[in-house]
Amino acid sequence: MGLLIYLDGQLLPEDQARVSVFDHGFLYGDGVFEGLRSYDGRIFCLEEHLRRLYFSAKAIMLEIPLSLEALRKAIIETVRANKLRDSYIRVVVTRGVGDLGLDPRKCPRPTVIIIASRIQLYPESHYQKGLKVVTVATRRNLHESLNPAIKSLNYLNNILAKIEANLAGADEGLILNQAGYVSECTGENIFVLHSGILSTPPVSAGVLAGVTRNVVMGIATGLGLEVRERNLTRHDLYVADECFLTGTAAEIVPVTSLDGRVIGSGLPGKITKEISEFFRQKAFSEGTPVYNGK
Repeated sequence: MGLLIYLDGQLLPEDQARVSVFDHGFLYGDGVFEGLRSYDGRIFCLEEHLRRLYFSAKAIMLEIPLSLEALRKAIIETVRANKLRDSYIRVVVTRGVGDLGLDPRKCPRPTVIIIASRIQLYPESHYQKGLKVVTVATRRNLHESLNPAIKSLNYLNNILAKIEANLAGADEGLILNQAGYVSECTGENIFVLHSGILSTPPVSAGVLAGVTRNVVMGIATGLGLEVRERNLTRHDLYVADECFLTGTAAEIVPVTSLDGRVIGSGLPGKITKEISEFFRQKAFSEGTPVYNGK
């Protein structure tokens, strides 16, 4: 049995959930999205993801045709209809159907899509051994061109970086900003531990304000670590004691090599493992219930 997809107020079988070729999300990448996770029947950080979705939409003057409460309900109903307890949820809002021109005024109503399925970005061995990362030539978009804080459907900047990493035989690509400081990887935020201080690039470095990133910063503070948001260079990563990536789909995945340099001991670090364990505990114990409070 296939998935049921939410499309503009209806739950449709996946082979019937179709979007017009004139939808500007398809034609121009004009839209926004969020990726969420459910753990054992609870959607983790639902409010935080919804808030960021509406912020992204506001930034591109896209009016989501559902209230926040109505969209929250639609997400829960989509997960429930697919009988999923552990899932990856993609919420997409496009500018909607228009013509072949760019003008958003030709799109009278945005399209809303919710997909509840599963995702596995990395094999389990990567969590046990760590990722091999290389710095890519593609730089992060300028804030004045396309602000990275907007989680838009136009992910070509990230995709080009991913292609470079693939061609280099690496697991991930590290993206620098125009000033040469570390921004993030193709789909995850990055953290480094050095002398007991956990550091991550600030949003001003071209970083998406990741939901998992914020959760990890809170966990680290609770563990007694000093957490700093500061500009990082590749040198800071090369000499780090530990390094890891964070993201909704990836969760927390260690990095053990960058540009051929071994990071730390070359194995996932103690603090990385500890933060990961606390994150998993939090993810499974907190969140918005999908199944009648259970």
